[in-house]
Amino acid sequence: MGRGVIHVDFRDLSYVLAIAKYQNITKAADALYITQPTLTKFLQSLESQMGQKLFRKLGHRFVLTYAGERYVSKATEILNLKKELDREMSDIVKNNFGSLKIAFPTMRGTYMLPCTLPIFNQMYPNVKLDVIEEHSSLLEGMLLSGEADLAFFNLPIKSPDIDYEVIKHEEVLMVMASNHPLAHSGEVREGCKYPWIDLGLLRGEPFIMQNPSQRTRRTVDHLCKQLDFTPAIKLETSNIPAAVQLAGKGYGCFFVTETHLRHIVQTDPVVCFSVGKPCTTVDFVAAFRKNSYLPYHAREYITVVKNFT
Repeated sequence: MGRGVIHVDFRDLSYVLAIAKYQNITKAADALYITQPTLTKFLQSLESQMGQKLFRKLGHRFVLTYAGERYVSKATEILNLKKELDREMSDIVKNNFGSLKIAFPTMRGTYMLPCTLPIFNQMYPNVKLDVIEEHSSLLEGMLLSGEADLAFFNLPIKSPDIDYEVIKHEEVLMVMASNHPLAHSGEVREGCKYPWIDLGLLRGEPFIMQNPSQRTRRTVDHLCKQLDFTPAIKLETSNIPAAVQLAGKGYGCFFVTETHLRHIVQTDPVVCFSVGKPCTTVDFVAAFRKNSYLPYHAREYITVVKNFT
């Protein structure tokens, strides 16, 4: 005998998503501001109505079953659609109230937020901004899950469900200490803003590299493969300012975008070079979920960022 129609409201969806996120009833209940017995009773009732388990217990963890995975996938879509509808209605009545969740890689946030948030706040004082600063490799997932409405980072983008608007084309530079023996080896090349250097001259030279998961590192790896150049990696780090400072002290050469470099205080100045054929650029973009409703004030924030960069 089949089960009847199950009536599910938005609260139910949020409750299941919280349990899936924390894998723990007590932590999920705390996040939802309800009691643990209330959440336990809810889950038991829901699973009873459905006639199947959404979670299985592994020790103290609640792990999704296949049915639970499907439930969470559709629940996420439904709640995202509800948020989009709420925003669209808010825009229609033009009350300029609302919220916007923006995400930046940590390095970008250090210099972009102080310059863009005050301008946006002056334009939209009733829009609450929630700022997320995370590793760039995590930002796509945050857009897809609805944790962020907008994310700013460099291409490439892996997911076909994310769309973007280009903010700026940025050049990736190779920097070294000003007293390096090759510091004056650059040459003028058409299409290059900086002296161009042949990476072949740097075979065997120590390099500081960003971590493999970072977007600029992926671009640099692709460049090196194209040029049949294998850098002698002395250090891998996600700390871009520290890497620039180390390059200035002669610890190794480093690849960095020109925008980052402009906002890093250098105690030991570095020399900058264009590299590639003839130079290497990346697109800095504002990314958002494809086919989702983007509020007017979100597009206005993109404009503010464009004007800053």
